This record gives sequence, structure tokens and C-alpha cells, in this order.
Amino acid sequence: MKSVNNLTFRALVVGVLGLALQAPLHADEEQVLDYQVELPETPDGAVKFKPISDDRIPDDGFGEMVRYGESLFVDTQQLRGKYVGNDMNCVNCHLDRGRKADSSPMWAAYTMYPAYRRKNDKVNTNEERVAGCFEFSMNGTPPPPSSKEMTALMTYMYWMSTGAPTGIPLEGRGYPTVAKPAQEPDIRRGKGVYEASCAICHGADGEGQKVEGKVVFPPLWGENSYNFGAGMHRINTAASFIKHNMPLGKPGTLSDQEAWDVAAYINSHERPQDPRFDKTLAHTHDVFHADEQCYYGKEIDGHVLGTKSYPNPLRETAAR
Repeated sequence: MKSVNNLTFRALVVGVLGLALQAPLHADEEQVLDYQVELPETPDGAVKFKPISDDRIPDDGFGEMVRYGESLFVDTQQLRGKYVGNDMNCVNCHLDRGRKADSSPMWAAYTMYPAYRRKNDKVNTNEERVAGCFEFSMNGTPPPPSSKEMTALMTYMYWMSTGAPTGIPLEGRGYPTVAKPAQEPDIRRGKGVYEASCAICHGADGEGQKVEGKVVFPPLWGENSYNFGAGMHRINTAASFIKHNMPLGKPGTLSDQEAWDVAAYINSHERPQDPRFDKTLAHTHDVFHADEQCYYGKEIDGHVLGTKSYPNPLRETAAR
């Protein structure tokens, strides 16, 4: 079966605001979008790896930093208002404290950097990769490379990858691709999947859930979710994550089609603006989103996605 990475779908990537050249998208129509190549396919016979166990964390200064990094990874809201600008935690996209295979585990990522990333057209270090998560997935500003917070996260990732080969793709890396759906991803069908399988945790309006002010389940859209620069706003990325990790505790129970459809529904809503926004929505789309499978800059049911632009107090404060 071919993976999504080997497929090329017809692109509908022009048409933004008043410059739109395409017909508007509606929830009851098929949407045909580009598939962006992301991580290379994990080769057959990839190296198997099991992350080191917690009971081997040393009881010294290094171990203390490992544990602090883990605490930040699981509860990144500790940094809310300083480096985090929404209700997201690292563990929301990297399950089981960043240890779960097929959930972009940290032990499989750490040893693959430095690496070239198409997203910013440069070779990135691990610190730069995590900085991007703060900027996009957590809609904030990254901790400085030499800060205690970044050092702790790097130490935690380094610890998890103890014994892993450098530069060798490990089995369980990233989010495995999901096969091309029989039908194009459909927002209307996705709404039904969301209501049946997702709303119980993430809320009827994608707002997430809090208990006594603490985030228990993250918001999937709206002002407190990831922004339009995050990888999860791409429908193919979200479909891969959902298929192999959701519903929580029941991964793989949704069909490929359901995973694509609900990913389309989730990402058909407004969220914080792409922090790379430059000049106009049309220009930002063309520079950063033209080859992505996403709805940024496209009209859905009479609304052009990306025009709401929720404010970002952290970036606004930093710009002063």
C-alpha cells in the first residue's frame, strides 16, 4: 500500500481573501489539497530501540536536571506567560512523557539532529527544533538556548536516547503516515467523527478541558490551541497522529478515512495566526503554506481561515 508521502494530489492552493481564484470550500464538498513530504519513511528493518527506564536516573545534579526537564515536558504550563502562550503541553503531541512509539518520541528524534528542515530552509539543532515547538505549537516564545528550561528539556531528551545510534532512523519515529483515503477528507463527515469520538475529552467546541484551572485535555482549535505555523495544522500530520494515537487509550480504532476526515474538521477552524505572518494573508500563504495540505487562507463556509488572528500577548510584549 502506498504511503501518503508518495502521493500527489491536485492542489487548491491559490485564492486568498480578495485575490481568490478558486471556488469557496463548503463543509459538504470534497476538499482536494496538497500532501507535503515530511519525515522520510522509516525503512524496513529499522533499528528497534527501548528508552532507558526511570529507575536508572542518577541521584545527582544531572538526574535533577533530567527530572526537571521531564516535569516541563509533561506540564509545560509551568512556563505559561513566560514562554508558553496557550493551553498546550509538550506531552499533548508526544504521548507518555515523550516515550510512546509512533507519537514522535523524543528518544527517536534527539539522535537525528542536527538536520536540514524544509520548514525554515536550514540545518536545525535540537534546541532550534524545540524552540519551534514553543513558537508554533505553544504559540509562545522559545526559551534561550542557554536557559535552565532549554537545558533541562535537552537533558531529558538526551537521557531518553541513551544507547540509541546516532543518525539512524529508529522504529517508532515520528507519526507513521496514513494511507491515502478512499475519499477526499471531508469536513462534514469529520464533524460526525469528532462528536462521536473526540468531543468527550476535547469539548464540543474544541475548547479542551480543565480541572481546577489545570489543563487536562488540550484545546484543538481557538485562541488557546496551536497556531497556523504548527505542524499539526496540516491535515496529513494531524491524520497520522490521530490514527496512531487517538482516541486516547484506543489508538488505531478509527479507520484511515475517519482519521483524515476528523483531521480536516479540526483544522477547518480558526486558531492563532502564523507568527511568520508577513504583509498579507495571501503573501503568507504563498510563502509558507502553498505546498501544504491545509486550509490556511482558504474560504470555508463563507469565512477565510486565518483572518481572525487571535492576539498573542507574549509576542506583542516582546515586540515592544
